[in-house]
Amino acid sequence: MAQTSKDYDVIVLGAGGAGLMCAATAGQAGKSVLVIDHADKPGKKILISGGGRCNFTNTGTTAQQFLSKNPHYAKSALGRYQPQDFVDLVERHNIAWHEKTLGQLFCDGSAQQIVDMLLAECPSDNVVFAFGQPISKVETQSDVFEVSYGDQSVSGKSLVVATGGPSIPKMGATGFAYDLARQFGLKVVEPRPALVPFTLGGDEALFKDLSGVATDTIVKYGKAAFREASLFTHKGLSGPAILQISSYWQNGSPITVDFLPTRTGDWLLANKRNKPKMSFQALLSSALPDRLAETLAEKLGLAGNVGDIADKTLTAAETDLHNWSFTPNGTEGFAKAEVTVGGVSTDELSSKTMESKKVAGLYFIGECVDVTGWLGGYNFQWAWASGVAAGEVA
Repeated sequence: MAQTSKDYDVIVLGAGGAGLMCAATAGQAGKSVLVIDHADKPGKKILISGGGRCNFTNTGTTAQQFLSKNPHYAKSALGRYQPQDFVDLVERHNIAWHEKTLGQLFCDGSAQQIVDMLLAECPSDNVVFAFGQPISKVETQSDVFEVSYGDQSVSGKSLVVATGGPSIPKMGATGFAYDLARQFGLKVVEPRPALVPFTLGGDEALFKDLSGVATDTIVKYGKAAFREASLFTHKGLSGPAILQISSYWQNGSPITVDFLPTRTGDWLLANKRNKPKMSFQALLSSALPDRLAETLAEKLGLAGNVGDIADKTLTAAETDLHNWSFTPNGTEGFAKAEVTVGGVSTDELSSKTMESKKVAGLYFIGECVDVTGWLGGYNFQWAWASGVAAGEVA
């Protein structure tokens, strides 16, 4: 029989970025905090992020880089805890960092430094950890939350759910937060994989032969467009631009890829005038990797010298190269998704505190909420900001 071992001010479920940030904030405010996680150590997704160097924030973070049924929801938390606040924390811990492209900040050393920093920010007098402890039951009794795990049953005045979404299940990710939300009568926006590679089939299977080839592109879907690299894989399409657009993509719809983002105007016609004896494939190879140029030339059905190809044919080919349509037959799913779109509905939560509007003392933070950032450090900034927002009041 489970035994009640202690009462806490705050119980945090999940020791990822959001959960640790919340625990640190609440602990520093003098609250007694218990952090429970079924994993055997904290911050597992932090440790694998950014190639092991943790892309811990993005200097350009605004609510515009986030997907949500309510595009305004993230503004409050992100406005009150900004990228510079986290940079200041990193620097106080003497962690060296550098900026890559598009405002992405990484550790010079290891992502372990970020996990160690967050743990160090949790006052040992106030914050207790229970790792390797799956949760068996959560319920409310007399205005407190009772949580059972192992042979323990603990109670807390506030319960903060920071267990993430189902992306990367091999890291222990589950839909636990959604089940808990529904248990307490909260709506959940249907979750789906995001920042995830596409799979191709049918006529587009030819492109699988290009596995390993990457090129600069602009990828579009609806009003969303990203200028970054695209990568061909043995299953389909990946790379930063593809991962970004996957968060917006609806199953069965085409995406558009501009293979010539730096070639404007009538590039093919201009080269026909200047280099009429150059082969069409060689001309494409001057702008694209050779294998990709060969495949695109084959798909366009164009061979021979550009000087022998009709102007209207070249103009049509250039239009196609700027607007190449792919219709993925799916994605690689939650197994390869970096994050999850959807989650606990923002209609159910305060944008200032992350507290449930229906159940006093119940909070949802981080990835389990219907707020999903672009690739490039934005999701970590949401984890920090939502963790602080809840930790200040829980």
